[in-house]
Amino acid sequence: MTESTAFYRKGISGNTLKIIAVITMLIDHIGVAVIENGILKYQDPSLMQAILATPEGAKWSTIDFILRTIGRISFPIFCFLLVEGFLHTKDVKKYGIRLLAFALISEIPFDLAIFNSWFHPGYQNVFFTLFIGLWVLEWYQKAMGDPLWQLFAIGVGCGVSILLKSDYNIDGIALILVLYVFRDNKKLQTVLSGIMAALISLSCLGAGVFALLPIHMYNGKKGERNLKYLFYWFYPLHLILLYILRLLITG
Repeated sequence: MTESTAFYRKGISGNTLKIIAVITMLIDHIGVAVIENGILKYQDPSLMQAILATPEGAKWSTIDFILRTIGRISFPIFCFLLVEGFLHTKDVKKYGIRLLAFALISEIPFDLAIFNSWFHPGYQNVFFTLFIGLWVLEWYQKAMGDPLWQLFAIGVGCGVSILLKSDYNIDGIALILVLYVFRDNKKLQTVLSGIMAALISLSCLGAGVFALLPIHMYNGKKGERNLKYLFYWFYPLHLILLYILRLLITG
């Protein structure tokens, strides 16, 4: 057996998946928070167009596209990890409260980094989507054997995500459901979630589909170290740091 074959059979742990998701998310947010909102001035359309018309602006636009494309890998992995967390948690209520708490903690950092505003009601951070997705899974499971109630739970979850304007909203809820419903059929799960991930990321050449490679290699183990709160705290902290970095770059 070759070393690469042994590694593939061994697979990667949940911790490794989290690290991949966090790194690709950071790359994505460098693009949107620093390049788009800082260097390219996306919040000022007329100024943005003037900057993009210059060779320097075109160069930064290309760099931004590359970063945002790499970043499409993160969300499908977070959705997969949410499903895994739901399947293995001993307390769904506690899990949900934790997601909601960090959704609230992260909202101001998210608005500052992404929209350059202390309060932007038109779009909410990804923790809200994951929180809604978790409770859709909970009520979907409780209504097992009753398709009407299951559809009702899905409909309410999708409606709330649209009402709140959460990141990825209805697309995110649908991807979470696909990953959960087909969890016992890995081939079908990979195909369907891959199609959805590609469709969600069409503006970046469907790059979300590449998230299915590390997901497919998941070995079902958490990993040796406890990285439970890695994503929770990294999310608001990195957004604040990127906002500060943008201020330093743009003056």
